[in-house]
Amino acid sequence: MTDNGVGPDLVTHNIVLSAYKNGAQYSKALSYFELMKGTNIRPDTTTHNIVIHCLVKLGQYAKAIDMFNSMREKRAGCHPDIVTFTSIIHLYSVCGQIENCKAVFNTMLAEGLKPNIVSYNALIGAYASHGMSKEALSVFNEIKQSGFCPDVVSYTSLLNAYGRSQQPKKAWEVFEMMKRNNRKPNLVSYNALIDAYGSNGLLAEAVEVLREMEQDGIQPNIVSICTLLAACGRCGQKVKIDAVLSAAEQRGIQLNTVAYNSAIGSYMNVGEYEKAISLYRSMRKKKVTPDCVTYTVLISSCCKMSKYTEALGFLDEMMKLKIPLSKEVYSSVICAYSKQGQLKEAESMFNSMKMADCYPDVVTYTAMLHAYNAAENWEKACVLFEEMEASNILPDTIACSALMRAFNKGGQPSKVLILAEIMREKEIPFGDSIFFEMVSACSILRDWRTAVDLIKLMEPSFTVLSAGLLNQLLHFLGKSGKTETMMKLFYKIVATGTDINFNTYSILLKNLLSAGNWRKYIEVLQWMEDAGIQPSNEMYHDILFFAQRGGAEYAVVIRERVDSLKRKVGDQISVSK
Repeated sequence: MTDNGVGPDLVTHNIVLSAYKNGAQYSKALSYFELMKGTNIRPDTTTHNIVIHCLVKLGQYAKAIDMFNSMREKRAGCHPDIVTFTSIIHLYSVCGQIENCKAVFNTMLAEGLKPNIVSYNALIGAYASHGMSKEALSVFNEIKQSGFCPDVVSYTSLLNAYGRSQQPKKAWEVFEMMKRNNRKPNLVSYNALIDAYGSNGLLAEAVEVLREMEQDGIQPNIVSICTLLAACGRCGQKVKIDAVLSAAEQRGIQLNTVAYNSAIGSYMNVGEYEKAISLYRSMRKKKVTPDCVTYTVLISSCCKMSKYTEALGFLDEMMKLKIPLSKEVYSSVICAYSKQGQLKEAESMFNSMKMADCYPDVVTYTAMLHAYNAAENWEKACVLFEEMEASNILPDTIACSALMRAFNKGGQPSKVLILAEIMREKEIPFGDSIFFEMVSACSILRDWRTAVDLIKLMEPSFTVLSAGLLNQLLHFLGKSGKTETMMKLFYKIVATGTDINFNTYSILLKNLLSAGNWRKYIEVLQWMEDAGIQPSNEMYHDILFFAQRGGAEYAVVIRERVDSLKRKVGDQISVSK
């Protein structure tokens, strides 16, 4: 065309740009646009719409927004239309900025542009992607009120919204309504319904949708298979994973990277390690390229199964393929090194993560805290926590527990109590391990007053706290000479219906005897027998020995009461006198 002297005009340029866009050659479209700007032909709204679409597809969101703003501010020489606004709604949806989606939609209305069905669908789709079913339904109803008929995309988006908000029954109702209103479900609709059932643990219903789909003349695709595989893992269905893979093979559906990842992850979730590894080897043999997700699943799963050597082996393969490491991989590998006593390697991995601009999160810091604890390097654990605070990373319960342990082991128990106050201020939940370290800190400091305050904090959780933790607290109070407080705590524990074990009674008896409270000692022995827990010979021996040493005034009384207890349990217990 150019060789013949017929210069391309705006229409020509737009056709070429559109061809690149439709052929998914987005970078070439942008390069062509740069060449076009060097001519005397001024781009129009259609041109800008094509370029914005390509920028969004390439993830260059800031540039797309800038072009949109230049159109609105009349710097571009043309105004945005319905297509422009719809593209920007889609952009904010992809970015997860749902509030901006609605804001752009409202701006479109304010500027006098009437939305079309595509614009409405873009907004429903944005809400659906975040499971905001109420908002999606509101837009769906607005479509009908505006004189439009919801199309298959509208129904599918609403269905998806219900599926993602854990309302599979309502998703099915939308699917049925779509058919009643003569909107034939397409492949995307069926896949959305499969996901609605599968993501909510209804595997049988998801498989039934697959059958119905085929009966309706629509062949399942790789997305259908991936969705079912993920559902198998969530439901713990070992056999079904094999069945889904077999179904894919029978239908000639070639597994891609995403499908392999789903299947490998599902096998790992149900503890089928060998099958997961076999599938990974098959993936490599069939030249399907593993990605970051593949290795994240393999490495993190191996660590959860304590297969640390295997996890590090997959790390080597990942690095040979020059696949960037995810935060989860870094955290898992740090954990693997820690468990194998390789602190230097764990530190090196942690530093490499920061150098790669993959900033550590709370999980990574916690893994590193555990590494320092395992190596008994309490000072470095404390320094790491300060770094965590400087990076504005809020520690969770696990991280705080690891740090408290470092403080206690490092001889800084007072810092445990300071950290507990910080946890309260930041509303970080207290768990069994946190209370354990706090009680340990009180014990090291011999601070029984704080321990008494701690009881009030722990009281609502007595039923879920471990017996070991409660016994530790009873022991500390008794050892501090606060036997009355110890017994009051015991009464509270009993009142909650918490099971009392032999060790609990043993702690009470030792501390009561140390305090010389023989009457309460014998009473506790009685409680033990009433609870069906047989006192040991040593418990009887200790009180009788106490009677011999203590003087005649109460020795006779003690012996009489012990004899009475003996008669209740028969001759099973022989007490040396």
